[in-house]
Amino acid sequence: MLITQRVLWGQKGLLRPIIQLNTANREKELKVRRAMLVAHQVLGFITLGGMAGQGITGSQLYKGNARNYDIHENLATAVNISYGATAAMSLFTPPPLINRDKKLSAIRLHKWLAVVHMAGMIATNVLAENGPRSLHRAAAITTFTSFGAAIISIKF
Repeated sequence: MLITQRVLWGQKGLLRPIIQLNTANREKELKVRRAMLVAHQVLGFITLGGMAGQGITGSQLYKGNARNYDIHENLATAVNISYGATAAMSLFTPPPLINRDKKLSAIRLHKWLAVVHMAGMIATNVLAENGPRSLHRAAAITTFTSFGAAIISIKF
């Protein structure tokens, strides 16, 4: 169970005074979990599309086409919002009914890649304001690649 899930949904979690831990409520939580994870998937695809758009406009900026700067900035805002919403759907969902083992699996790979693309998102945003463009671009490519790989790891 993720720490965010433990804080909200654990036996002494913040939601437990409101939603008691019993069989009937656990079934409802699993329905909420399913809905949140479907939203996580949909938002993930939307975010990936926005990242692709940013990559296209960003490469045009590198070539000196400054008229796309506003588009690139607006896409950055949209991607940051959709990325945050996507992450929230995963981090705050009720925990699964069973605990998974520690073996390598598609979901474990997905979670490892999430660490990479989360770090990449932070680096990309920090470097957009304060860093060399080449490092910003490298962070963006790393983020896009790891984010896409995370989606592929679950879908196939």
